Amino acid sequence: MHTLYYSPGSASMVVHWLLLELGAPHELRLVDTASGEQKSPQYLALNPNGVVPTLLVNGEPSFEAAALLLDLADRHPDAGLAPAPGTRERRHLYQWMFNLANMVQPLFRQWWYPNEPAGPDHADDVRKHVQARIEAQWDRIDAHLAAQGPYLLGGGVTIADFYLTMLMRWSRNMPRPAQQWPHLAALAQRMKSRPTFATLYEREGLTEWA
Repeated sequence: MHTLYYSPGSASMVVHWLLLELGAPHELRLVDTASGEQKSPQYLALNPNGVVPTLLVNGEPSFEAAALLLDLADRHPDAGLAPAPGTRERRHLYQWMFNLANMVQPLFRQWWYPNEPAGPDHADDVRKHVQARIEAQWDRIDAHLAAQGPYLLGGGVTIADFYLTMLMRWSRNMPRPAQQWPHLAALAQRMKSRPTFATLYEREGLTEWA
């Protein structure tokens, strides 16, 4: 049994989505991030980073969205959402998961909270710089999908595509959202057509980018 601490549309979204995709029994516990519940002593005892997601696996807390996706895929190998360890394809999966986690996801925090890295006097400069870096990632990924797609690892969907779809959703209100790149748009459409996406939206009360 899994227990997911989540906030709608946040990084917990992709873990929730994968639990639905795998048919893994789970319960949800809403974390009110608007009121700062993620910084409460009770929550920090589960996740000292003070962010979502946190996933309890048999009562033991784990965190970091990319790591949780890899773990869930490995514990449900019949779903075929991650290549076998030790294979060339698994190496490529690691590459994409770490690229998304280290090169793409952190840029969105800087976009949403530009005061953090540079202070309030430089927020516009931060956003301009971050926008260019995010768009450079979309350029690169779109070119990869054009040459080797339709999914990140080729012909079959993996957890990296779920992760990428969440990050594309996060760009929906930027000057150039990810779906302005044709191959990213096609991937997003395929992923959003999965029945679990509609279930995810219903359970999290989401409407934008449906």
